[in-house]
Amino acid sequence: MKKGFLRVAMLLALLPPGVAHAAVTEVRDVRLWTAPDHSRLVFDLNRPVKYQVFRLHQPERIVIDMRSARLKARFDRLALPDPVISGVRHGKPAKGVLRVVLDVKEKVQPRSFLLKPMHGKPNRLVIDLMRPQQAQKQAVQASRAHGRRKLVIAVDAGHGGEDPGAIGPRRFREKDVTLAVARRLARIINARPGMQAVLIRKGDYFVPLNKRWKLARAAHADMMISIHADSVRRRDVKGASVYTLSERGATEDKAARALAAKENAADEVGGVAFDQVQDPTVSRILGDMFRRDSLNSSQILAEEIIGKMKRVGPIKYDVPKRARFAVLSAMEIPSVLVELDYISNPSRERKLRDAKHQQRLAMALFDGSVSFFRKMGRLKDDGRRRNAKHMPSVSSSRMVASGLTE
Repeated sequence: MKKGFLRVAMLLALLPPGVAHAAVTEVRDVRLWTAPDHSRLVFDLNRPVKYQVFRLHQPERIVIDMRSARLKARFDRLALPDPVISGVRHGKPAKGVLRVVLDVKEKVQPRSFLLKPMHGKPNRLVIDLMRPQQAQKQAVQASRAHGRRKLVIAVDAGHGGEDPGAIGPRRFREKDVTLAVARRLARIINARPGMQAVLIRKGDYFVPLNKRWKLARAAHADMMISIHADSVRRRDVKGASVYTLSERGATEDKAARALAAKENAADEVGGVAFDQVQDPTVSRILGDMFRRDSLNSSQILAEEIIGKMKRVGPIKYDVPKRARFAVLSAMEIPSVLVELDYISNPSRERKLRDAKHQQRLAMALFDGSVSFFRKMGRLKDDGRRRNAKHMPSVSSSRMVASGLTE
């Protein structure tokens, strides 16, 4: 028995460095994302890990045990405390077990899942701490907003959190420009009497595609604008484009089909648990006449926005394109997906980073929305002209090029 053990030990000693411990999972990095209804911890791993998550009470804690794992990441770099997590600790309750303890401020529902390597990201363990009470509060607020009978525009900043979207040559991220323009657009909308903006994503965190249109629906939105920035391999391609939802079946336009596939892959990059994945198509519950009327309204909205965007910069397509975008699946709401420009073009990336240009883009989206509501008979033309007194200032010291402060 001893001879056999010695032979195994000698064989392990002869293996190249690292092979003898290949089964050990390294936790190489950790990130924290804070959303209104949950907080998300993401652990970067060099390989998949076996783990379990459970709750402890008095005080409230969430415990994550990872088998055959060791910690290489640093928790002191996390932005703590956040609305849910007050602290993070780690230890070794048993041999080969890495325990991470999350001290939480309230009762939360943990949800966890593993993500395979994709789009340059490694294996990841995702821990979501859901806040049921906060979600109920948001629904009540959305309902009250509708009770004021204002025209509600859902403003959706594409990507966020773990999903950066496209990245420009100078590393400017799509998720940053979309949030910057979305916030500016929301301020302009809220400055207009009788109109109200609902930001689908208020900060740098991930929102699943099916949740985005559900939030718009919960807010009783009269319109939804999903904001993005395009990217291709060629660096000279430029111009804005506007898309609506294809009614059914395959998308005929090859470029639109490719873009829809890229945008619909956001859930894979950002991280969606299997129980969140649903068929985004809700056409089965809508009558043909109702669906057709909504799609026609989206087409009119897209045309109005293209007309206004021409004043701000180049346009890629003069007419709206259609494709199967999951984020536009609330088919009873006139909805468009706007690609502001090509972030892959160095000169256009510089424009997208510029605060004044972001403001002009936001104003074009607002003007297109107002023109649509007027054309549909939902907003009267009162003849007032916008001026500095009525609209947010571009030069406010609180605004930065990235748009990540409010």
